[in-house]
Amino acid sequence: MERFVDTGAGYRLWARAIGPDAASPLLLVMGANASGVAWPEELVQRLADQHRVIIYDHRDTGRSTWAFADRPYAIRDLAGDAVRVLDAFGAERAHVVGMSMGGTLVQLLLVDHPDRLRSATVFCTAALGSWQPDGDDDATTALPGPDPRLLAMWETMGERRDPEAELDWRVEHWRLLNGDQLAFDPAVWRQLEQRVIEHSGRVESPSAHALADPSGLERGPQLAASDVPTLVVEAPADPINPPPHGAHLQATIGNASLVTVAGMGHALHPLVLEPLATAILRHTTAVDAGRV
Repeated sequence: MERFVDTGAGYRLWARAIGPDAASPLLLVMGANASGVAWPEELVQRLADQHRVIIYDHRDTGRSTWAFADRPYAIRDLAGDAVRVLDAFGAERAHVVGMSMGGTLVQLLLVDHPDRLRSATVFCTAALGSWQPDGDDDATTALPGPDPRLLAMWETMGERRDPEAELDWRVEHWRLLNGDQLAFDPAVWRQLEQRVIEHSGRVESPSAHALADPSGLERGPQLAASDVPTLVVEAPADPINPPPHGAHLQATIGNASLVTVAGMGHALHPLVLEPLATAILRHTTAVDAGRV
């Protein structure tokens, strides 16, 4: 089932639900500048064996409205979009899974909308406020930052390129995001990005989220009070939020556990999909059965 969701801020979001209508809902929240179809179909279908899985395109990605230049917004506003997607599908409470910036948004949901969450799962992300230490928390300053090669590449994110050059840029970006523990097959990621471009009907690289207002994310201390069952998945080869970010996040959230998916970087490599799905489903199954 596909539909468009009005946010009330001049944006419409494309969304899709997959899986049995009667199953407990599970919302997938993608990372910055990435549409919902960036979730590998194999992972979505695996989760849909047990859940009604909802994916959606953030503002300024995919088939959702692209209007940042005229209607700018803050990253925190994207968390409100996730709530509106749940509303549109009649999901009063859902398991919510967030990757990268999606993990940031899930943390905002933990502190602002805990009543809407059955459980949370986050990976390839950092604790709220980790990149904005207030000077009193020495632990945040000790956390490693992104690979300098990625920082250099992000400086060219919004540049105009012809279609083939754009595909080459995106594949190289995935190569760096993949990390250095699992072999990188460029054909896999070229096929993914061709699907993303076909879905959106646009060749240009989304970049609005890199320009969005990052204020209001200094909410880390509030996560300690969360009692929503939360799973943190550590990605040992993540070049953006490498260890010990996962352990720091698990220690920051009030009711969190930690697992590691071997070899995982900041990309959903085919070899991590089954262990990642198994970890998520083990977590959601326990919550739905009342064991957590």
